[in-house]
Amino acid sequence: MAASSCQRPVSRFAPSPNGRLHLGHALSACLNFDRAKASDGRFLLRIEDIDQTRCTPALEQAIYDDLHWLGLSWEEPVRRQSEHFDAYHAALDSLIAQGLVYPSFMTRGAVKAWVKAWEAEHGKAWPCDPDGAPLYPPLDKARPDSERRTLIADGHRHAFRLDMEAASARLAVALTFTETGDGKTGVIVTDPARWGDAVLSRSDAPSSYHLSVVVDDAVQGVTHVVRGLDLFAATDLHRLLQFLLGLPEPLYHHHRLILGADGRKLSKSEGSTALGLLREEGASPSDIRALIGC
Repeated sequence: MAASSCQRPVSRFAPSPNGRLHLGHALSACLNFDRAKASDGRFLLRIEDIDQTRCTPALEQAIYDDLHWLGLSWEEPVRRQSEHFDAYHAALDSLIAQGLVYPSFMTRGAVKAWVKAWEAEHGKAWPCDPDGAPLYPPLDKARPDSERRTLIADGHRHAFRLDMEAASARLAVALTFTETGDGKTGVIVTDPARWGDAVLSRSDAPSSYHLSVVVDDAVQGVTHVVRGLDLFAATDLHRLLQFLLGLPEPLYHHHRLILGADGRKLSKSEGSTALGLLREEGASPSDIRALIGC
């Protein structure tokens, strides 16, 4: 069910503390904050720190410092994903109980080798997901349960993947979402199958971005998801997970991206656009808003 128009709007900005915020983050944060303020809504900050190897307390504090400097404020307490692994485990267990998840054992290298061999045999390209990664081969999904249990008992590292074919079979009609962003607008028909058997949990992380984001948005009562156009395609998978888990459907607004000199979207490795560096060089919050056009 989509968010009710009578409900007080709730938006959120959800960065990962694995690098310094840049101009692209500033655009997303300011858009969320401004839209919440204009609609008498609530603005939330979420720290997506599932990746414990790359996320650090110092980078998390830098996020707070940068956002405060921009003049943004948010409700407390801040939701930190590392404190809610149980919620993601529960969602994964629900999907496992529905028979929609299976353990996968192939490493990236093994997938790459399998795809290369398949393409050589068939003379055509193996399909990729919207992010450009090859769809996961069907080998693990075809394994008998007894073989899966043996591999796990023997200590083989594994991830859990969504069985896209089984999940899609649950849909009586195509899923949609309402989009008001800078690309396509209106009611968008999803195609989650293009993501293949997406990862939901890995041996080194208790949840994927896709699973945790839909759980967090539901728990926090987010009604309006405002994020970059680079995540537009991910909404297909998020809507499917919301449907399978019985979670509410937010409204979506995917905004334009801030591009670098090479025409690509900014990354956290782009030091020249880091908010902290711009501040040290004498930029003001109003300068940042002028740079991002917000």
